[in-house]
Amino acid sequence: MEHYLIHNTLSYPILSVLVIVPLLGAGVTLFLKGDHAIKAWGLLVTLVTAALSVPLYTNWDFGTSRYQFAEVTEWFPFLSLNYVVGVDGISVLLVLLTTFVMPLCVLCSWTYIKDRFKEFILVTLLMETAMIGVFVSLNTVLFFIFWEAMLVPMYLLIAVWGGERKDYASIKFFLYTLLGSIFLLVSIVALFIKTGTFFIPELMAHEYSFSFQMWIFLAFTLAFAIKIPMFPFHTWLPAAHVEAPVAGSVILASILLKMGGYGFLRFCLPMAPAATVYCVPYLIFFSVVSIVVGGYLALGQSDIKKLIAYSSVGHMGFVTLGIFLLSDDGIKGAMMQMLNHGVTTGALFILVGIIYERTHSREIDKNSALGMAMPVYVTYLVIFSLASFGFPGTNGFIGEFLVLMGTFKTHLVAGGFAILGAILAAAYMLRLVQKMVWADSDGHGHHDDHGDDHGHGDGDHHALFDLNMREIGTLTFLVCFVFWIGLNPKPLMDVMDASVTQLLHQVGDGMKSIPGGEHGSGHHAALMDMGRQIREWVAMR
Repeated sequence: MEHYLIHNTLSYPILSVLVIVPLLGAGVTLFLKGDHAIKAWGLLVTLVTAALSVPLYTNWDFGTSRYQFAEVTEWFPFLSLNYVVGVDGISVLLVLLTTFVMPLCVLCSWTYIKDRFKEFILVTLLMETAMIGVFVSLNTVLFFIFWEAMLVPMYLLIAVWGGERKDYASIKFFLYTLLGSIFLLVSIVALFIKTGTFFIPELMAHEYSFSFQMWIFLAFTLAFAIKIPMFPFHTWLPAAHVEAPVAGSVILASILLKMGGYGFLRFCLPMAPAATVYCVPYLIFFSVVSIVVGGYLALGQSDIKKLIAYSSVGHMGFVTLGIFLLSDDGIKGAMMQMLNHGVTTGALFILVGIIYERTHSREIDKNSALGMAMPVYVTYLVIFSLASFGFPGTNGFIGEFLVLMGTFKTHLVAGGFAILGAILAAAYMLRLVQKMVWADSDGHGHHDDHGDDHGHGDGDHHALFDLNMREIGTLTFLVCFVFWIGLNPKPLMDVMDASVTQLLHQVGDGMKSIPGGEHGSGHHAALMDMGRQIREWVAMR
């Protein structure tokens, strides 16, 4: 076990603290009274958690693929089950994304949530504990506990504070995710029976037969494809996004969807490398379908929130496409896409919440011609819309560019369809901006002869007011990441470099268990050639 870990050398157990602080904060919330005190407490706890997570980056060792800041404590010795946490270059970035997004979830709910604010903060903090726990767990049982712990808080966020169809959306979310969890648990149990360990790095290093890899790969893939979600398992996402409160939508888009991509990288590729490579053509096909279908469905939406929800299906299609290219460009592009989608789509949902508070409508034609009434608002809308479809200079560009570059190197037809998805993304985001900033083409938002403005749900332009300082501060924080990552992505790429190289090394070595030419299939020969190319690339590194 020690071979895989670099033990925490800080003066405090940073990963355990990050898990426990929101949990303790949730406990204290039970004893607080008054919405103002509860709001301040929720913001304080999430800000403290974010501040405590900064040393993960400032003390990072860029030259190793081992798990850093590791903590090991005996838990159930009769099962060889220990409490083990640690982060590598893949998981540490997702931990930081989680801790920095959660204060924004509190801020964007400041006036949006009208009742049961104590319970809302309690559920939000419990959610943060579970999400951080998933990314730091190096034990499959601990991972599964945190994975399941996310279900109830997210269900409550939708079911209690959601929209008119919240019951339908929350139950659909719960059942879909629970179904995926069953397959995840089956794989975890099968791996323990096979190896006698729950320790994730040891499970990665173990060699499995091709048939065993196929079974656990299929089970893992169902669990993570539902979570990400990949076509055809995407139907729960629009319902959950539309009915969830703004903070719920931000958590879903920014963090929860990334757990599917993280699961593929942490479990499927290193533990079932031969099965992964064998199934690559099918996974690339479904990834491309997700990109095109998500973009096509987003283009036809009149509800702003539903448009952004369907756009997430397309964006996460780029993530799975990059992962299953099994190349340095592809996996790094997928990781950047996950991080950048968390920033831009989270910001877009915050913008939807802001305008919904003013007009009480999410329909595009009820929120048109905002350019004169809310110039600061539309400035942020344009920035995040450009970032969403990967405009050069914004954060959305680098991840999409790396994935497309990797795709065209090996899968020309898939690259052509992925480009179509990128074009659709530009089309639906520019359409959204055109209709919301300027007058709608069907006459909404026009001025009559008396200078009055029309086209808004519960009033005219005179009832609208631009962003306040809380909203400006929330969005400006995210804008900084849009341009910092867009203009200088190297620091993040350096963090993940050693871990991505190690992952590809594991995939290349695992190719040996693919059945050779006994089936006489050209597909097998192509797979063996891919494994050889991966091993050669790693050797050059």
